[in-house]
Formats: sequence, C-alpha cells, structure tokens
Amino acid sequence: MALDVFRGITIAGMLLVNNPGSWGAIYPPLEHAPWNGWTPTDLIFPFFLFIVGVTTHLSLSRRDPNTLTMTIIRRGLLIVLAGLLLNAFPFFWWGKMAGIPDPTFLQRVLWRAQHLRFMGVLQRIGFAYIAAGLLTLRTTVKQQIAIIVTLLLGYWFVMTLVPVPGTGTIGYFLLDQPEHTLAAWSDRLILGTNHIWASTKTWDPEGPLSTIPAVATAMLGIFAGRWLTDKRRPLMERIAGLFGAGCLGMVAGELWSWVFPINKNLWTSSYVVFTAGFACVVLATCLWILDVHQVRGWARPFVVYGVNPLVAFVGSGIMGRCIDSLFKITIDGKKTSLHQASFDAFFAPYFPDKFASLLWGLAFVAFWLAILWLLHRRNIIVKL
Repeated sequence: MALDVFRGITIAGMLLVNNPGSWGAIYPPLEHAPWNGWTPTDLIFPFFLFIVGVTTHLSLSRRDPNTLTMTIIRRGLLIVLAGLLLNAFPFFWWGKMAGIPDPTFLQRVLWRAQHLRFMGVLQRIGFAYIAAGLLTLRTTVKQQIAIIVTLLLGYWFVMTLVPVPGTGTIGYFLLDQPEHTLAAWSDRLILGTNHIWASTKTWDPEGPLSTIPAVATAMLGIFAGRWLTDKRRPLMERIAGLFGAGCLGMVAGELWSWVFPINKNLWTSSYVVFTAGFACVVLATCLWILDVHQVRGWARPFVVYGVNPLVAFVGSGIMGRCIDSLFKITIDGKKTSLHQASFDAFFAPYFPDKFASLLWGLAFVAFWLAILWLLHRRNIIVKL
C-alpha cells in the first residue's frame, strides 16, 4: 500500500504541475528550476523512475529469471511505443505550416511524422526499465553496485572532461549553457533537430545521453526494493535503514552538486543521488505512517491514482492536448481553447492569478481522480 500511495502522490503531483490554469501564473514550487538546482516539481520524474525500480525488483523476485528477458524487453518497448503514440497524437499537425498556406490532410499527417519528437517521459521510463531490468537479472549485488558507480562517475567525466565538438572547450565550462552541453550536441546528432522537444529546439530534456544516468535511478530503486522485502529484518529496521540511506544520499547529492550541479534536464549524477535519497525518505515515511502506525484514511485517493498510473499519464496527456490545442470555441469573435475558456470563466475572475491557476490544476487532478475511482471500483487496472 505504501508503494501505491507513493506512486499515487507522484502521479497526482505530475498532473498538477503539468496542467496549471495559466502558464503565466504559477507558484514557484510548482515550476521546474530554470536550469541548475531543484524545486519539488523536479522530484516527480525521478521519483517515478525510482518506483519503477522498486516494482522491477518485486517482479524479478517472483518469477523465473530464465523467462524474464523477453518480458522485460517487451514491456519496456510497449512503454516506449505508448510514449511515441502520445507524442504523435492526434497524428496530424493542426497548426499553420510554413510555405503551405492551405495544406491537405495528408500533408498535415506527413508533417507531423517528419517533426515527431522521438523522446519523452514514457520513452525514458521504457528504456531505463529495460536497461535496469536486464542489468539486474543475472548480476550479483556487488556487480550492480559497480554498474551504478560506473554509470554515475562515467557520465560525470564525459559531461565535464570531454571537449564538446564545435565549441573548442571541455564540457565543464559549458554546463550553464543548455544548447552547448555535450548532451545537447548528442541530441542534435542522434535525434536530429526536427525530432527534439519543440520548446527548446536545440536540446531535449529526455535526450539519449542523459537517459544513461536515469538507468542508475531505476537501479537504485531496485536496491530499495531488495532492502524492503528482506523479511529477515524487522519492519522498523528496514524503514530506519531506508530513511538513513535516503538522508545520506541527499547529503551526498548536495555535496556532489558543488562540482557537478543538480540539474534535471541533464539528469546529472548529483541529481540521481540526491533524488534517489529523497525518494527513499518519502517511501520510508509512507511505510512508517501506513504500516507502523496504521494511519490509512488519508491514503485512499493516492492508492486510486497509484494503481492505474498509465491511464492517468496517457489519458491526461491526450486530454491536455485536446483542450489546449485541438478543441476551441469562439468567444467575442476570437477562437479560444477550452482550457483558456474554462479558466477565464470559472477561476480567473474570482481569485488572484496564481491561486486561480492552482485551483484549475487541482480541479484537473480531481477530474482524473473521479475517472480512476470508477475504474478502481470495477477493478479495471491497465498494465503492460
């Protein structure tokens, strides 16, 4: 239950920060850090990857390793495919097209395919799950520790000591220039500029190179899952150990950030260690409240979110694109998105800007809670 609650808090938080009433009016904790540093919003994605690691251990420990290789690959690729389809939805371009004043539907479909973003949140989760699962399947604990250390130290050295092509200097001196980091250069080289996140154009926050340390995030979750399921130790000892390890990880991440800044977009090694430590503390706290003290009444909505995360993520993503870009109504002779129209009609006139934006986001979270609650009551759980 604690794991479901932790996952539910993470998913609900993701929907909240991804769907404000107005992007121009957001409380600072609900925004990503501009570049280096972190906010509570920057904890959401690594928390989910960490949880993927915990659940990976639970899956691996219950089945024959000889049958798991293809299962891991199949599940991971299905998650990647779900991310690609979500990026492509509605499978045609709905806006203006340069040089084509009156495009046909086929031209819109082709343009969408030619500018499809290849990477994304689900894609990173899928690839990290495959890598973490396969690296854990037939290795010892010592070998897994060596893999994590190699991933984190190797990424640090590559990002800081390798010269970035076209700049004439090593990566360390370019870490504060998003478009000039080695990760940005590799994004353009591997993905191509047409297939990078449109909001940045020169780099992708879920690019290929920065996905490598994300594998370590998932593997650290596997370690947490292994520790928590070790029934040879009393529950309180396991909780205390998880909490202590988490605190050490947060301190270590902060210390490492002095030479390799905490940065979500680059998924820096210090960010991996800090956020994994934070995830350990949150999960330990959930266990302490729910399993030790049996205080569970507050947790039901988060359990509902936690057991159907894929529905919440994909469904809310599709809904967001529909109400933001596809479905519009005419107000005072001007086409307005359903999102903007609802915000202007029911929230903006009655509350201060940032509070109104927060309330719209909470309404969005509550709407999806109602959908997920109906699925939960019918025991409908979508898994890959």
